[in-house]
Amino acid sequence: MKVCCIGAGYVGGPSCAVMALKCPQHAFTIVDINQKRIDAWNSDKLPIYEPGLHEVVKQVRGKNLFFSTDVAKAITEADIIFISVNTPTKTFGVGKGRAADLKFVESAARSISAAVLEGHKVVVEKSTVPVKAAESISKILKTSSSVKPNASFQVLSNPEFLAEGTAINDLLYPDRVLIGGEQSEEGQAAIELLCSLYESWVPGEKIITMNTWSSELSKLAANAFLAQRISSINAISAVCEETGANVQEVAHAVGTDKRIGPYFLKASVGFGGSCFQKDVLNLVYLCECLNLPEVALYWQQVINLNEYQRRRFATKIVSSLFNTVTNKKIAIMGFAFKKDTMDTRESSSIYISQYLIEEGARLTIYDPKVQDEQIDRDLKSVCENDELVGRHVTISHDPYDATQGAHAIVVCTEWDEFKTYDYAKIYQSMFKPAFIFDGRLLLDHQHLESIGFHVQTIGKRASVTQNGYH
Repeated sequence: MKVCCIGAGYVGGPSCAVMALKCPQHAFTIVDINQKRIDAWNSDKLPIYEPGLHEVVKQVRGKNLFFSTDVAKAITEADIIFISVNTPTKTFGVGKGRAADLKFVESAARSISAAVLEGHKVVVEKSTVPVKAAESISKILKTSSSVKPNASFQVLSNPEFLAEGTAINDLLYPDRVLIGGEQSEEGQAAIELLCSLYESWVPGEKIITMNTWSSELSKLAANAFLAQRISSINAISAVCEETGANVQEVAHAVGTDKRIGPYFLKASVGFGGSCFQKDVLNLVYLCECLNLPEVALYWQQVINLNEYQRRRFATKIVSSLFNTVTNKKIAIMGFAFKKDTMDTRESSSIYISQYLIEEGARLTIYDPKVQDEQIDRDLKSVCENDELVGRHVTISHDPYDATQGAHAIVVCTEWDEFKTYDYAKIYQSMFKPAFIFDGRLLLDHQHLESIGFHVQTIGKRASVTQNGYH
């Protein structure tokens, strides 16, 4: 069997690499119109960083995994076609700021329609899409079938549930695989074909089949529930800081309740990434379109709380530094939205940096994986003008250089290496009083305070009270 994946990004690349590893009898071709991206996949420097991905790609590339810009050829030869393209939030028009922009999904569907002259194809939406997106894809393909009687299609929903940083493990040992399709004889045959692919390594009881709409909504609901848990514990963190409670102790106590469980109860500067905010906003827009305003407001509050947490943390930095950060050097440690990835989409670091730049701070940013160009591009996308970023931001490739002469260190990403630094050495190189703002509850605060740092963190009242800071 031949499989084509349209889209060589964070979903398509790792997903098909693992499929190729586990299904050596099948051939997988990942296609993209971006020549530079395809060239990177064919090189030793992959376009994305994911632990374990390079090793998997190295095992199967050139054997049964191929990367190409010849989209039409791959579509024509394939039995199964995955659509794994980006579905960003709309920035214009109806639904601006909430609805998903499906232009890339539509473009992929039209590419399939144009390339397929005959034969039967199973088209699988892998991208995170709003409910009823499969219906739109089907309409485009059925229009093609009406003028090409020898071509036929079945559209399935097979949403991904990958967490960046653990994507390879998530693919090798998934909690579940959802496959949604039409409740017809043809639809069930298409579902069985896709099931046969996953059954090469996924236990049958973990492959869940359902109707298309349930599959699409399940993906949105899963991400909304996870985002809700993060916003919930972040809301409690604000209460902890005012009362003297410790959010880590509260989270542990709550998490030991087996009805709740311990996962996604770690307070932080807020969630980021390509999915959580986008999918919750998509759900909000869906509810508004369905005339369910109370439900829409409920889920909108998850986003509002996330934005509040970022703003609250940034405000704490300014107030602690004697209510002004103008011309003060602040070291931003971490720019990716989480550790073990180079993805910065919706990273809290972007918005905290924006706030501090607007307050006149001089930022030095260090991240072990994110490229300089990406940091520059992200900050220019949110700041008033490009010159502001150029004047106020320096990108460093050494953590000790980044912190030298700084008034404060701000931990925005939970990279493990941040726990290994010589903070006594760092303290000696900083302006005094030297502050650390731990937005990830990552560091040993007692040790840092013994060195001489003034430590501020999420969900704990600072142990020292003086003018200008707790």
